Amino acid sequence: MRSVLALALVLLASHAAAATPDMASLKLPPGFHIAVWTDQVPDAREIALGTDGTVFVGSRDAGKVYAVSYNPDGSVRKVRTVASGLQLPVGVAFRNGDLYVSAVSRIYVLRDIENHLDAPPKPEVVTDKLHTETAHGWKFIAFGPDGKLYVPVGAPCNICDRGDEGFAQLLRMNPDGSGVETVAKGIRNTVGFAWRPTDKSLWFTDNGRDMLGDDLPSDELNHVTKTGEHFGYPYCHQGDTPDPEFGKGKNCKDYTPPVLKLGPHVAALGLRFYEGKQFPAAWHGALIVAEHGSWNRSVKSGYRVMTVRLNGNKVASYEPLVEGFLKDGKVSGRPADVQPLPDGSLLVSDDDNGAIYRVTYKK
Repeated sequence: MRSVLALALVLLASHAAAATPDMASLKLPPGFHIAVWTDQVPDAREIALGTDGTVFVGSRDAGKVYAVSYNPDGSVRKVRTVASGLQLPVGVAFRNGDLYVSAVSRIYVLRDIENHLDAPPKPEVVTDKLHTETAHGWKFIAFGPDGKLYVPVGAPCNICDRGDEGFAQLLRMNPDGSGVETVAKGIRNTVGFAWRPTDKSLWFTDNGRDMLGDDLPSDELNHVTKTGEHFGYPYCHQGDTPDPEFGKGKNCKDYTPPVLKLGPHVAALGLRFYEGKQFPAAWHGALIVAEHGSWNRSVKSGYRVMTVRLNGNKVASYEPLVEGFLKDGKVSGRPADVQPLPDGSLLVSDDDNGAIYRVTYKK
């Protein structure tokens, strides 16, 4: 009983370690502003847009899915819980009026959800054939331009080789759960991916392994150029570093390297291409990336929102959009996902504070 109580106290203490940030202390480029959009979404993770003034938000440990109704001016009107009691329902994806939710081994769907926010429908099972492991078992999900649902299956470990068991890869399936196929392999744990509007190509973040020290390996930004591409895990990290155990006899040149090394242990999660018009031209077509922040690095890293500008398939720059959640070694917020609104403003979820912030621009 004592050990259970001690663990509970540690978990409570770790969750309480983050304090709501002093919004005035957050740093953004000139003309940009950030404010709390809502603080009524405990453990907020992935964000998905509905079509009728609704934002859907998944969670991890809270086990809930939220619907945030907002006004034409972008202000929040009402926050509702539309599903609860689910297992790590991090991922939410909206399609044709239906909301899809990930729950480790299952994908659920809530039909015609925006017309039933006050009396949500019972979640229907789309598939229950995914792995049951909870280590990297939570799933960011999204519909691609091909109309298929993309679902990652993370490695169930820090570092391991589970052969052909179907881990460490990105899958896609039809909306009814049929037609499952592998899109990419060698992915330790992606908790964010998006398609570039110009060519519909797929880009994703991947979290590097732990226990190789403070500075190895880097998290990655990757670009899928062909179906079935292998990105190295567990044999090769960050495109150029063989794993001490599983990299023996392997050559990093046999795997696809990252487009960008995002930094060691920054925990890059959600990302979106910015297609809005509110931000200056330098942000149009850029990737916005949420960095959740390191958990065991001796000097913390991440805890920010970054802008990646591309020149074709190469990175032109990698610069902060929002900083200040990490100050003097103390953490006051952990960005988990980003999502532009139709008006061109940008939402940023923070699971540590149960909040979503809204970034706007005005000259």
